[in-house]
Amino acid sequence: MNNQAVINHIVSWLDTYCDNSGMKGFVVGISGGIDSALTSTLCAFTGKPVIVITMPIHQKSVETERAEEHISWLCANHANVSRHRIELSEAFETLKAALPAETHDGLSMANTRSRLRMSTLYAFATHYRYLVAGTGNKVEDFGVGFYTKYGDGGVDLSPIADLYKSQVFALAKTLGVANSILVAPPTDGLWEDDRNDEDQIGATYPELEWAMEHGESTENCTPRQLEVLAIFKKFNTANKHKMVPIPVCTIPSNLLA
Repeated sequence: MNNQAVINHIVSWLDTYCDNSGMKGFVVGISGGIDSALTSTLCAFTGKPVIVITMPIHQKSVETERAEEHISWLCANHANVSRHRIELSEAFETLKAALPAETHDGLSMANTRSRLRMSTLYAFATHYRYLVAGTGNKVEDFGVGFYTKYGDGGVDLSPIADLYKSQVFALAKTLGVANSILVAPPTDGLWEDDRNDEDQIGATYPELEWAMEHGESTENCTPRQLEVLAIFKKFNTANKHKMVPIPVCTIPSNLLA
């Protein structure tokens, strides 16, 4: 992969899309992870206004420290970038308290965090007439569906969704993203314990990339490869509803006559 050529292509695509949409800039949620770091940097290179936002909800300090480190670096190198930190822990607890206790299970509350952040991003985007730039990569968005529907999946455009995680790392390294982010285990930051993406999925991103490229054939696979294929298929099947258009009930014309 020609890293610089891919970077130039994405930056040009972002710039053109924004112009054609009639919008003025970009909003990016910063998690302290590699995907949001790359996305925000690519947006910054368009020269258009970019708002980067951290939205901690009972967040671990190491995650927020990485996010702030990246934002400081980005602002120091790009005058078009502005920053906000929106503390959402109290808002999350208020919403949680308003919901029935039976909805307080781990996954429901993790997804609620993500959807609260999405609403925050769109408050800025709507006011400033900016686009919310998604941070999902190819494996997450089109392989295992590892994102929250109407949460981090609720975006206006997806600049890195045709890149595997390994390619995301390569581009981020080329652009000079902080080493603390490059070496951090990928995590969605939606849980209060130390689980990362690999813990939740049961496979590494390189393994998932292999499965996505390999297809369903099990011929000549090692036991671990068979296990990874099964994991990939399980997530892909369970999360298909996120990756296909919303079903529309089409009414026969004779019923509408």
